[in-house]
Amino acid sequence: MARLFGTDGVRGLANAELTPELALSLAASAARVLAAHDRSHRPVAVVGRDPRASGEMLEAAVVAGLASAGADVLRLGVLPTPAVAYLVGALEADLGVMISASHNPMPDNGIKLFAAGGHKLPDSIEDEIEAGLGGADVVRPTGSGVGRVSDVSDALDLYVDHLISATPHRLDGLKVVVDCANGASAVAAPEAYRRAGAEVVALHAEPDGININEHCGSNHPDLLRAAVVEHGADLGIAHDGDADRCVAVDASGELVDGDQIMAVLALALAEDGELVKDTLVATVMSNLGLHLAMKAHGITVVTTSVGDRYVLEELRASGLALGGEQSGHVVLPAHATTGDGLLTALRLMSRMAATGKKLAELASVMNRLPQVLVNVPVADKAAVADSSEVRDAVGEVEAELGEEGRVLLRPSGTEQLVRVMVEAPAHATAQAAADRLAGVVSAVS
Repeated sequence: MARLFGTDGVRGLANAELTPELALSLAASAARVLAAHDRSHRPVAVVGRDPRASGEMLEAAVVAGLASAGADVLRLGVLPTPAVAYLVGALEADLGVMISASHNPMPDNGIKLFAAGGHKLPDSIEDEIEAGLGGADVVRPTGSGVGRVSDVSDALDLYVDHLISATPHRLDGLKVVVDCANGASAVAAPEAYRRAGAEVVALHAEPDGININEHCGSNHPDLLRAAVVEHGADLGIAHDGDADRCVAVDASGELVDGDQIMAVLALALAEDGELVKDTLVATVMSNLGLHLAMKAHGITVVTTSVGDRYVLEELRASGLALGGEQSGHVVLPAHATTGDGLLTALRLMSRMAATGKKLAELASVMNRLPQVLVNVPVADKAAVADSSEVRDAVGEVEAELGEEGRVLLRPSGTEQLVRVMVEAPAHATAQAAADRLAGVVSAVS
């Protein structure tokens, strides 16, 4: 049977795969596991959600499950995922629960769990929680042992105060258009950016429970690009549904992705002596241009597998100060325990304000190489991995590209696909090499 927890919690089609019964059982099991690991006090859990309609139903189930297992519950309401992670620590809770499917479409939903301090749960604890689902033989508390439920009325203010304290320079004079994806940042992002001093134009900031991520947000930045030009703004910021990521748009409407944002922030931290070990953490999918730019400035790039979970693990294990993904998940461990799109945007705008430079100029430190990705359906991913023909073909392309290009073959974790990615100085070169390798992969599988 497949593991219930993925790399980012439990996700599925709400009320079909992710049912209220599962949500209740999952929350109750999490509370029991936490209580078993620390019997010194009654567990306290914070619960937040994004505005998608099914979140109301799942929140009720999660709260009921936690309280039924004897945990006290603090409801945070609609807040970004990083706000929930922050408030786990700020409110000294033992567990955080975020109900969101991030950038996924509205019919989906998910449940993400945070440990004390706002960190992601280790695999071993997730396995214990999964093993405890159902709990038919569990003796439930009664009377005063049942958990109590209350609302945190100032949750948004606490989070925004934290963001402002982590922003080193005022943003007075900057005009920003923010695309809130009709999601969890619809109130928090405009409020935070205005309080930091920026003039804010809010886009897609009217969630109705149905329209989250619908042709908007970080996965669909075209409307933002046009709005930045229309409003004569200095930049645009696009969040996803739960605001744990952001991408940017410069004043001319050009996209600035997570790799470019990391390059800007890495140089800012290095300049201030805050880039620990002069090292940045990125995934194997980050553009070669990021590696070349960092090398030119004496910064080492450590790569991990795809997924912010692996970036976080490397940051914590090595005590580093910055990491992230091309998609816009950026982690600044001095201020956050997870990817925080609002914090990332504030730090980016702070760099603009401190230097007086336009975003396009700051982002130009990195030359983003054309990147082509081809998904190749295969019958046997293992056969591709073991194929000498594939290895030889990859070696030939790598030799042709030299230091100005890169090849990455990666099997899909969920489908019978091998992903062929090629970067090269010219798009035509990358496309030709990717098509050539895809043909070899297809032939051997």
